[in-house]
Amino acid sequence: MDRKFNFAPGEYYHVFSRGVEKRKIFLTKGDYDRFLALLYILNQNASFVIGNYLKSGKSLDRIFDEKREKTLVTILSYCLMPNHFHLLIREDKENGISKAMGKILTGYSMYFNKKYDRTGPLFVKPFRAVHVNNDNHLKHLFAYIHLNCLDLCEAHWKKEGIKNHKVAESFLNKYKFSSYSNNLPIIDFEVISSVISRTPLDIREYEEWYKQFDPNE
Repeated sequence: MDRKFNFAPGEYYHVFSRGVEKRKIFLTKGDYDRFLALLYILNQNASFVIGNYLKSGKSLDRIFDEKREKTLVTILSYCLMPNHFHLLIREDKENGISKAMGKILTGYSMYFNKKYDRTGPLFVKPFRAVHVNNDNHLKHLFAYIHLNCLDLCEAHWKKEGIKNHKVAESFLNKYKFSSYSNNLPIIDFEVISSVISRTPLDIREYEEWYKQFDPNE
C-alpha cells in the first residue's frame, strides 16, 4: 500500500510492519534482542555492522553503550510482537524515517534469513505509516503501542476493555520487548516529557488515552 503523504522533519508518525503471510518474525528472545539492538545502533547517519561488532568479542547487550552520530529519528515508544512491531517516531531530518527503517528492516531480515536458512522478503513492503494528526492522536498511539502486547494475554481488550487491570499491569511489567517496562536508550525520554505533559501513572490512564481518540477530529 502506497502512503498518501511524504514524511516531514519534526512530524510524528505511527510506523508498523508485519511478517509476510503473517508469519512470525521473532522466534526466540535472541531475535527480539537483535531487533532492539538494531533500533538503537542503526538510527544514525553512520554505517554500523553488528556482525563485525560481535566478531570483535563484544556482547549484544553492550551495544547500548556505543555512542551514535546524530539520530535519523526520535523513537517515543515501541512494542515488538511475534509477527509484527509498532513504533511511535518523530522524523529528525529529511528522509530520516525511510533511511532508518530501510537500514533496520534490511539488517534484521539478513540476520533472520541467515539464522533460519531462508530466502526472500521477511516483512510486508512497504512498511506502513500513519501521520499523527493532533495531541489526542499522539496520546492514543502512545497508549495503544504500550498496551499492544496485551493481545497475548487478553485478546479482546481493545473491544471489551481490560477485564483485570492488576493481571494486565503485571503482564506489561514482565513483557521485555516493549518500552512500557524497558528503559533502553532507544527511547528519548526528554522528548517524551516535552510532548506528553504527564506520563500515566497506571494502566487505567493508558486505557483512557486509548479510548478517547476520535479519528474524525
